[in-house]
Amino acid sequence: MQHYGTDKVGWLFAPIVLLWFLLIGGIGIFNICKYDSSVLKAFSPVYIYRYFKRGGKAGWTSLGGIMLSITGIEALFADLAHFPVSAVQLAFTVVVFPCLLLAYSGQAAYLTQNKDHVIDAFYRSIPDGIYWPMFIIATLAAVVASQATISATFSIIKQALALGCFPRVKVVHTSKKFLGQIYIPDMNWILMILCITVTAGFRNQSQIGNAYGTAVVKVMLVTTLLMTLIMLLVWHCHWILVLIFTGLSLAVECAYFSAVLFKVDQGGWVPLVIAAAFLVIMYVWHYGTVKRYEFEMHSKVSMAWILGLGPSLGLVRVPGIGLVYTELASGVPHIFSHFITNLPAIHSVVVFVCVKYLPVYTVSEEERFLVKRIGPKNFHMFRCVARYGYKDLHKKDDEFEKKILENLFTFVRLEAMMEGCSDSEEYSLYGQRTQRSRDFLLKDNAHTSSSDIDLTISTVDSIVPAKSPLHANNTIPSSGRESSQTEVDELEFLSSCRDTGVVHILGNTVIRARRDSGIHKKIAIDYIYAFLRKICRENSVIFNVPHESLLNVGQIFSV
Repeated sequence: MQHYGTDKVGWLFAPIVLLWFLLIGGIGIFNICKYDSSVLKAFSPVYIYRYFKRGGKAGWTSLGGIMLSITGIEALFADLAHFPVSAVQLAFTVVVFPCLLLAYSGQAAYLTQNKDHVIDAFYRSIPDGIYWPMFIIATLAAVVASQATISATFSIIKQALALGCFPRVKVVHTSKKFLGQIYIPDMNWILMILCITVTAGFRNQSQIGNAYGTAVVKVMLVTTLLMTLIMLLVWHCHWILVLIFTGLSLAVECAYFSAVLFKVDQGGWVPLVIAAAFLVIMYVWHYGTVKRYEFEMHSKVSMAWILGLGPSLGLVRVPGIGLVYTELASGVPHIFSHFITNLPAIHSVVVFVCVKYLPVYTVSEEERFLVKRIGPKNFHMFRCVARYGYKDLHKKDDEFEKKILENLFTFVRLEAMMEGCSDSEEYSLYGQRTQRSRDFLLKDNAHTSSSDIDLTISTVDSIVPAKSPLHANNTIPSSGRESSQTEVDELEFLSSCRDTGVVHILGNTVIRARRDSGIHKKIAIDYIYAFLRKICRENSVIFNVPHESLLNVGQIFSV
């Protein structure tokens, strides 16, 4: 049901959980009043001191089991991406915390007079009249209680993806209002498999509890340490305040941590093994991704090299349009030089396409595509940055090609209109400056010709000087006709290339460990990273490239 989104699942599950908390809180009040109201004295810290003094090491190690009484509630705070902070704070302080205190106090009151029922105190303490309704609610609550942990897992994986620390997986955004409300199908299935495996493997409730308690204590310790860093580096709190917070938190958490260490061989090893596996996956993926990106950044092709090849790029320019996909928003990727070095031909028109997904709900059609020219006009090379919001659909059809080519034609027309009047920063489609420049050309063309400012047609990739309108004032009519004729010729050329066909060119950089690398590096790169790259989403799937017009260009990079 997760694919319906946190909102819909929350509305379905929330009444069950709310009813569960209210019932256990009410039963707790009933038991306190009926059996022994003096149990409320347990809130005094002196009793935990007496408990440790009386129980010794056995009392200390029992903290590992006591830990289970508070596990689960910490998952509320991991869902901050799915819900507002105020909602989490309100739910915890008004509902969760008081109801749990009442429930456990009520069970303690019941046990004072029924010591032989300690194994199943919860169900024994339920009044007979509401036993079966409570049994049904408890079963439903046990099913839906994992929702907080599932939602938190989605958020953590999404953050790891943004940092390049996890293989690419499909992320489905389920809300227009909250960016953090997401659904990750792959992780949902992995969680299900792990849960079934752990349950079937142990077949023992106490060992599963030990595993869960170990995981929760580790989460608490890591959260406290990260919170200390935030207080120092982000909030710039006074060191004394940081010391007090860290000291008090670690005093409690280290006590529980030392207790669960005795439970490692009794099921506590499971979360350690799972955490180690995910650590290896995340570290290897991040290392390989960083090395691959550094290679692409440092191997960008210089404009001087491209200009030295001439308009034909030293190859046969065959009719058609080649869309070269790249992650670089500027510069010419190394995969292009690898392509033209190993193949004797390239398309007459080359467009470097960079698809960027922005942290907004949607990007309007007018602002989606940014087009610029690379090099002189007779090279027929362009760059197109396509920007999408997280809810925009990148469809697997000809619509994407059509929109790119429409914006390419519009760019050529606009460039011809503005040539000699403004730099090509104004050519980015479609910004406010472009619209103002277009209006300026239509309304104030007469004033433009009298400007005495030297102009330069400039892009990120090329800088081509243009004559000042002042010096070319006597030739404006003829240059205008030449520009118009050039525009018509280029538009006809682009149209003929479009009719010939469009080919999508995807780069595939394969990373291999050098021969002199250590055995651990070879295992990490040649086996683990290669396996992760094979099973994660391919670029052709992410870009929705039609397979019938796909050309993969591979290259090997040694690290």
